Amino acid sequence: MLFNSVQFLIFFPIVTILYFALPHKYRWGLLLLASCIFYMAFIPVYILILAITILIDYWAGIWIENSEGEKKKKYLVISVISTCLVLFVFKYFNFFNTNFAGIAAFFDLKYPVKIVNIIRNYKVIGIYPF
Repeated sequence: MLFNSVQFLIFFPIVTILYFALPHKYRWGLLLLASCIFYMAFIPVYILILAITILIDYWAGIWIENSEGEKKKKYLVISVISTCLVLFVFKYFNFFNTNFAGIAAFFDLKYPVKIVNIIRNYKVIGIYPF
């Protein structure tokens, strides 16, 4: 779902109305659900990647809240690094790997690292319901 699509034109007002209609303590759940639906609108299987980062940061937030001093900073750094590693693996690894392979080929060097397809690239066919 793109920001300039008809789906978003329908989705956003519904989420906004529900947000202000719900009691304050339930709004976070609506925003989490709406974020996941928005994220899944393009390629639904990518919610698995988002779920990993949600769980990592959720538990890191709990540990940060329950700790004191230097441990807070340690848990924050672990959370940021792990989220960035997930981003790197799924978004940037193949980009850098392809470029390193091209540089190695240019200098006639062997580069044994292959493209990683942990979650296969799906073609977007048709319109998703969200």
